[in-house]
Amino acid sequence: MTTTLEHPTTDVLGTTAARARSAELEHLVRSDPGRFRVLTGDRPTGRLHLGHYFGTLHNRVRLQDLGVETFVLVPDYQVLTDRDLADHLQEYVAELVLDYLAIGIDPERSTIFAHSAVPALNQLLLPFLSLVSVAELNRNPTVKDEIAHSRQSAVSGLMLTYPVHQAADILSVKANLVPVGQDQLPHLEITRTVARRFNDRYGNGTDLFPRPEALLSEAPLLLGTDGTKMSKSRGNAIALSADADETARLLRGAKTDAERRITYEPATRPEVSSLVLLAALCEGTDPRRVAEELGDGGGAALKRRVTEAVNTRLAPIRARRTAFARDPQLVRDVLRAGNERAGALAEQTLDDVRAAMRTDY
Repeated sequence: MTTTLEHPTTDVLGTTAARARSAELEHLVRSDPGRFRVLTGDRPTGRLHLGHYFGTLHNRVRLQDLGVETFVLVPDYQVLTDRDLADHLQEYVAELVLDYLAIGIDPERSTIFAHSAVPALNQLLLPFLSLVSVAELNRNPTVKDEIAHSRQSAVSGLMLTYPVHQAADILSVKANLVPVGQDQLPHLEITRTVARRFNDRYGNGTDLFPRPEALLSEAPLLLGTDGTKMSKSRGNAIALSADADETARLLRGAKTDAERRITYEPATRPEVSSLVLLAALCEGTDPRRVAEELGDGGGAALKRRVTEAVNTRLAPIRARRTAFARDPQLVRDVLRAGNERAGALAEQTLDDVRAAMRTDY
């Protein structure tokens, strides 16, 4: 289960090579899901939205349903860099878990757990940091982007070491497959580097850790209601937990353009095309077909179509979420069980690390 796959990607992942390998992995997942262990997750920074759903969440349910062993991490420690978020951490974690359950992540088949509840995972961060240079951390493009958009006056050590913490997340359960977007490839490459260097330095001819591979998502680009990237922090997203009326209100205010004819041209009409795409994703059809059917209906007809499509698609998810939220103990029970499962694996991994490093005093 934890062995490295037969055709690992190179240490420096080019996009073309990563996509080619991801296509191979997708075939392997479908033919032999039991050989894979996946780790994925979201920082608890607010309500999950449609961009998350079509970008990553529905793919997690798909992998789970295929029979892939799936671990879903709630990285609560990673929001401590933002005081405003940390002050609402318990609420955000609960909201996140409810969203997971509502979209179909089954705690009987997938393990949902939290950073802060798995001490062995976090202890792995220390030996892993010894395998990575400060220069490597400083030039990680994803960290640079996080820092550039941070609202903080100074960058914390936790932010800088985030890629190594992520390596501890993945390697603590010895996951060998990580669903990511293209922008997350540098993070995963740090994990692969840590695994390789640990194996080389302490493995004594054997590989303690797999070098996890990237399953690249073909996540659609959905813009927010203001025409910019859909984001929790920008207030331009439609949350999965929003009710039908809130969804309609948000979509009525969505940015379009002055042209009456509806077309699907992402390069030249990004706002209109994003709404067309959203309707198509919710309906399970082609965006060009949606555009053709709307014809000269204009922005008002487009918004009505999108609103109906979104509310229809999300109705069963919202109903399940409401039902789950009625049980105040449910989230705690799900996390407790998941923490125990992930904790047992992380403890075994830490024991293996101590034995390899000869620190098992």
